[in-house]
Amino acid sequence: MGKRKKIAVVIPRYGLVGGAENFASELTTRIAADSRYEVHVFANRWREEAPGITFHRVPIVRFPRSLTTPSFAWFANRALAREGFDLVHTHDRIFEADLFTMHGIPHRLWVRDVRKKRMSLFDRSTRWVEEKLVANPRCRRFLAVSTITREKFIAEFGVEGDRVLVVPPGTDVERFAGGNREGCRAELRRSLGLDLSTLILLFVSMNFEVKGLDYVMRGLAQLKRETGQPVPLLLVVGRGNEGQYRRLAEELDIGPNVRFSGVTGRENLDALYLGSDFFAMLSRFDTFGMAALDAMAASLPVVLSGNVGAKDLVRDGVNGFVVGDPADAAAVAGRFARLLDTRLRQRMGQEAFRTACGQSWDEVARRQMEIYEELLGTAPGG
Repeated sequence: MGKRKKIAVVIPRYGLVGGAENFASELTTRIAADSRYEVHVFANRWREEAPGITFHRVPIVRFPRSLTTPSFAWFANRALAREGFDLVHTHDRIFEADLFTMHGIPHRLWVRDVRKKRMSLFDRSTRWVEEKLVANPRCRRFLAVSTITREKFIAEFGVEGDRVLVVPPGTDVERFAGGNREGCRAELRRSLGLDLSTLILLFVSMNFEVKGLDYVMRGLAQLKRETGQPVPLLLVVGRGNEGQYRRLAEELDIGPNVRFSGVTGRENLDALYLGSDFFAMLSRFDTFGMAALDAMAASLPVVLSGNVGAKDLVRDGVNGFVVGDPADAAAVAGRFARLLDTRLRQRMGQEAFRTACGQSWDEVARRQMEIYEELLGTAPGG
């Protein structure tokens, strides 16, 4: 075997809370286990050091805030130049890299279309660094976490389509594969004071507004009006303005059909996935939506809006449903109604699990290493 290739992975916060942070950590630990690579991580903060990875601390100037992104980029690129690497893979905006994983849409579009704000000095400096990275000829591949991200990136920067690949996040299927579904189902209903036959619609988010909790509630209320029958209980997990949404539930006449559990730890959250019957995420905008993939790994059919990047993994009517306009309560209710059918729901849940198995972190790491080998100029396994 030849000399190991030196790979640098760059991200401000490694392995901490957040989709990008977890994505980088899950992939890097697996890539570091491959004997072909010597892996270095350049970050400002990290949860803990991982075997086989050399960590380098990158300073950040936090005041004024407009220097946050440029300072991290400058210090990171200076440190990278001192070391010398065969390949630099960045998960955030720096000035120069071989490969850039985009965990969000271009910053200007994020500010304008999602935050709906004017560009601040911080936003302009972040945008400037992003432009420098994209325009640098060294950056040969751009990896988007979803087709939504890819399409917006190409439209914004005019990059050739064959340079922009879609590599969605993975999930830890083993978290759920050996779980006691029936036990979790019974315990969850006992804790909520529900009959064992009650269906549970799960919603998980740390931002109720962005993730479309109001759309989920309106769809459930529409279902109740149309059927006149008992409807699933909506279990809301996470953080948001509970008071606002409790009032909305009462206005929609579904107050008794909605429960809020607050923020919970991973072990308890896994049990909630296993104890539920189906999952909804009707986001106003979401570059991916990891909770949806975790739900699929727990064998739950999902109902997503057309604004959720994870829709790439959904085959409509097979492992879940995609509702183009989440504000269409009748369309949402129609998908919920179909999932009241036990046989269909279980069949779709099995298909959702199969989809998640094909999107394990090991599989995503394998795809990532294929891209590394292409850029390094060697065949996979060579």
